[in-house]
Amino acid sequence: MTQTAKKSPFSMNVDLMHGPIFKNLLLFMLPIFISNLFQQLYNTVDTMIVGNVLGDTALAAIGSCGSIYELLVGFGLGIGNGLAIVAARSYGAQDHDLLKKTVAGSLVIGLVASLCITLAGVLGLHPLLLMLDTPAEILEEAYSYIIVIDLGVIVMFLYNLCAGLLRAIGNSVMPLMFLLISSALNVGLDLWFIAGVGMGVRGAALATIIGQIVTCILSALYFRKPKTFALDRRSFVLSGKISGRVLQLGVTSLVIQVAIVIVMSVANNMVGRYGPESGYGADIPLSVVGIVMKVFGIVIAFAVGIAVGGQPIVGYNYGAGNFSRVQETAKKILLADVVVGMIALLLFELCPQVIVRLFGSESDLYNQYANLCFRIFLSGIVLTCVQKAGSIFLQSIGKPVQSTLLSLSRDVIFFVPGLLLLTPAFGVEGMLWAAPVADVLAFAVTVLLVGRELKKMNLAEENIPLSTHKEEL
Repeated sequence: MTQTAKKSPFSMNVDLMHGPIFKNLLLFMLPIFISNLFQQLYNTVDTMIVGNVLGDTALAAIGSCGSIYELLVGFGLGIGNGLAIVAARSYGAQDHDLLKKTVAGSLVIGLVASLCITLAGVLGLHPLLLMLDTPAEILEEAYSYIIVIDLGVIVMFLYNLCAGLLRAIGNSVMPLMFLLISSALNVGLDLWFIAGVGMGVRGAALATIIGQIVTCILSALYFRKPKTFALDRRSFVLSGKISGRVLQLGVTSLVIQVAIVIVMSVANNMVGRYGPESGYGADIPLSVVGIVMKVFGIVIAFAVGIAVGGQPIVGYNYGAGNFSRVQETAKKILLADVVVGMIALLLFELCPQVIVRLFGSESDLYNQYANLCFRIFLSGIVLTCVQKAGSIFLQSIGKPVQSTLLSLSRDVIFFVPGLLLLTPAFGVEGMLWAAPVADVLAFAVTVLLVGRELKKMNLAEENIPLSTHKEEL
């Protein structure tokens, strides 16, 4: 079942089939984590520029359409991830015709979907902002920002398509380089458009789109010479099976974005409704939950970075039929995420106040609820890290239904009902227990789904020929 791993002209000379797994994980994980971290820093700087130059009203206008922005970005990420997973498996099977058809199919699907989303945005964004109860005084500014983002959806898609393809064939450094260039350009254009030209929030959106246009041009130039991805007419003869796989895997990322919007909406609604009835009021729980979610996001960025870093190794070897290496990689990913979760758990349980003080010094009542929030709400962080890694692993081996189910299990299937049941019964302190309960239940689903796939691969290692496996791609 073994075969010689050919190296892509883009792959940084990494041996995905025989190289040391931990070293390869670090090679792929670090650029991804740095990308996530740099993106967070860029978003912070972008917010600071808007807030300092244009004021609170402009900042509120951008914030009011944050969920719409996340959904638009989620589309591009979804198609890019779908391509990356199917492409990695095709590349691992050394089926370059299938790889080309996958790239061409993703390109066609993404372009058509981008045009549909853009048209829907032009017709429906204004009514949607009204449905979301956007305050009248910031409605027009919010629309002027999000409509530019909507018109640039096709650029977001192309950027994520290129980044996903590069990661799929073992190169996570170039997407990072392109992101650094794009982010630096964005900040420079933000200052020029907002402070220099006086374009307002529309200038911030335009800076984002121009930065990604430059990234797309750089990616196109990077892909120009090698023949691995030289598409011809036959490549664009769409396969329903391939297109379906890309769409299935891509929809997972979009569903996750929708789930985040649902969770935050329900949590804010519960706090707003039951906060005033508590001794803490509504403001303290809202502020504290916001801080805790930011810290939670940083920890999950580590966990997801490790899991996504393993995607090229998992996808390549799964495509090559090298199931024992897939299992070994999965175990190392899960172990690394357990370590990340344990370190976070010790910080949250032993010294939450140190973390709280990083966000400012507040009243004793505030600190009391903040300590409770860290110690209870994030007490299941180890299980959450494992669950996130399990979801990405299932996505990497082409199991979109199971991956989506696992992604939704923690946040939507268990956490939202927990909020709706525990908050009315026990108030804003009781709502904190909804998270660890959801973590335990989602962990049980993770063990079931991931364990079943690992068992299948263990049984199939000596029995399924590579040719049969390639047909499943």
